[in-house]
Amino acid sequence: MIRSDEFTEDAFLGGQLRLRQPKMGHRAGHDAVLLAAATPADPGDQVVDLGAGVGAAGLAVARRVPGIKLVLVEADEGLADLARVNAHANAVDAKTIVLDASSDSQTFASAGLYADSVDVVLMNPPFNDPARQRASPDKAREAAHVATPGMLESWVHTARRILKSDANLVMIWRADGIADVLGALDRGFGSLVILAVHANVTSPAIRVLVRATKGGRAPTRMLAPLILNDEAARPKAAAQHILAGEGILPLATL
Repeated sequence: MIRSDEFTEDAFLGGQLRLRQPKMGHRAGHDAVLLAAATPADPGDQVVDLGAGVGAAGLAVARRVPGIKLVLVEADEGLADLARVNAHANAVDAKTIVLDASSDSQTFASAGLYADSVDVVLMNPPFNDPARQRASPDKAREAAHVATPGMLESWVHTARRILKSDANLVMIWRADGIADVLGALDRGFGSLVILAVHANVTSPAIRVLVRATKGGRAPTRMLAPLILNDEAARPKAAAQHILAGEGILPLATL
């Protein structure tokens, strides 16, 4: 359990969402907001946020689409406790489950997440390359940021198992790991839609957002990139619009 003096309360979506999160360790930011803005959902859909942390991405989707049946899945008990607090504080009806996203089908079924039962899965898995990442003395932070061997494939497998046919998985990953994402999605997913995120107009992409459809067969589409800042490092209006919760990304509508 995280004590009250160990967290901050931060505004997201231009103040539409207020979240408690740890002062140290993994903290939600732009990635969670972008992931939520890329997630298609309709009222009544069961939406599962795998590796939800304090609930930022899933709660942001619920703020945009009232009436979804939101499930926040998080392995860290302290973060899961904060996710419950955040859902209640923001008047979002959400179920929070303490569960590793790599758990087997029986464990997920025992938690009420059965095979072929979910309309949308979103996830922001740990994605830093362990070969390039200096080990953190904070083990919780390391677990939240560093991808272990086979982890991505395991999380994608879980998503594929619980999703209905023709349902969508949406994820965010580091841009230089796009080959790993495509490899993980090769079995059971298709109709990919990919959007690259750049810090500015001259730098390489830093993130990729990917929407994949279980059993999809349409050709992969690469969308025009999202540029966060202009040449003078000023936030671009389109990006600000998304981060303030005033718009969504094309992946959520195509």
